[in-house]
Amino acid sequence: MAKKTYGDRIFNSINYIIMLIFVFITLYPIWYILIASLSSSSQVLSGNVMWWFKDFTLDTYKTVFNTKNIWTSYGNTIFYSVVGTALSMVITALGAYSLSKKRIEFRRSLMLFILVSMWFSPGMMPTYLNFSDLGLLDTRIGVLLCGAVSAFNFVLLRTFFESVPQSLEEAAKLDGASDFKTFYMVFIPLSVPALMTITLYYFVGRWNSYFWSMIMLSDETKIPLQVLLKKLVVEMSALNSEKGSVDYTVMSRETMIYAMMVIAVLPMLVIYPFVEKFFVKGIMLGSVKG
Repeated sequence: MAKKTYGDRIFNSINYIIMLIFVFITLYPIWYILIASLSSSSQVLSGNVMWWFKDFTLDTYKTVFNTKNIWTSYGNTIFYSVVGTALSMVITALGAYSLSKKRIEFRRSLMLFILVSMWFSPGMMPTYLNFSDLGLLDTRIGVLLCGAVSAFNFVLLRTFFESVPQSLEEAAKLDGASDFKTFYMVFIPLSVPALMTITLYYFVGRWNSYFWSMIMLSDETKIPLQVLLKKLVVEMSALNSEKGSVDYTVMSRETMIYAMMVIAVLPMLVIYPFVEKFFVKGIMLGSVKG
């Protein structure tokens, strides 16, 4: 191993310092939100909370968890995220696999239609009227179908499928495997990193999505957590005590917002470390066509 020169040590030291600065910039906001949500409202409003919580209290979280429909909304978010991601993955994987085969007729035309959707959106009103005409407003299936497929994820997975050696498919066909059997017995096992990457994209998007759920759903028992939190934060003045609103004379708006942010982000922080290795590997494999 070659001995590091003085210039190498200076270069590495500067890199370490820059990386530490970026780590601090990334992690401190998350840390501040956590300690602020665990501190008393008076300490947060007076600016005394900087590095550690002051006057530790769980009253803010108790207030949030006692809010009407909070657990129902949490369950709805889990349902929309899990079922919606599964639906998106089935459609994306089957479509990407089909269009990765050069023998498919009108393959280029179909891909062109998909790529166009990445640059041109139909708009909010046409989309809303379309779901209205289909009778999907205020339904769970409507939320699941809205944005079920991402063109970017579709292209990424198709590119990965194209990188799988064609000889493997030919060997499966010689053994008498059908197209579908080749798909789930050959391509699926080889595509776990790419599939996990796309799954993470879809799951995070589903978990954070609130706009179309807010527009399409009027039944409060069907709304996801993000819509409920939006109502508590943005429309607080419109809520009254009969509807389960939060008494902001007791809890400050800031501490309530921080607690809600922790509740909404925590599942993602717990899940991501377990799929991060697949994410890094999958995004690299899907980005290069061999």
